[in-house]
Amino acid sequence: MVKFILPEEVLPLRSLVLRNGKPLEACVFEGDLAYDTFHLGFLKDGEIKSIATFMRNDFFPEEGEGYQLRGMATHPDAVGNGYGAALVTFAIEYLKEYKTDYLWCNARSTAAAFYKKIGFTTESPEFDIPGIGFHYEMKLNLNQK
Repeated sequence: MVKFILPEEVLPLRSLVLRNGKPLEACVFEGDLAYDTFHLGFLKDGEIKSIATFMRNDFFPEEGEGYQLRGMATHPDAVGNGYGAALVTFAIEYLKEYKTDYLWCNARSTAAAFYKKIGFTTESPEFDIPGIGFHYEMKLNLNQK
């Protein structure tokens, strides 16, 4: 089940999956505590199996109001069960309710196919985030114009 979770609840999976076991305090993102940031978790048997953070960020300002998907991670034992897709689908519907124009992310190259399946388009050549890996800027238009 998808539910809103607290900022500190995303840190264990961020550490495990995205930051190679770094201390939790090293896994905090600037903006995690902003009033317009929200965090989602997919819970199975009372445990958080997948997480995602959504932050207001107009990366493509000429295209209106944007939100950035950051820190998406699924526990290695739960990959392939659709938990991540459920989080993104929930967020898309939620953001549409607030008339958000687009959702974007810096998608790891290994996850680009996942985002394309949901409907995201690739907006940049592949680039390296030092210490984290190769990514693409990807975007999903949400407005109903």
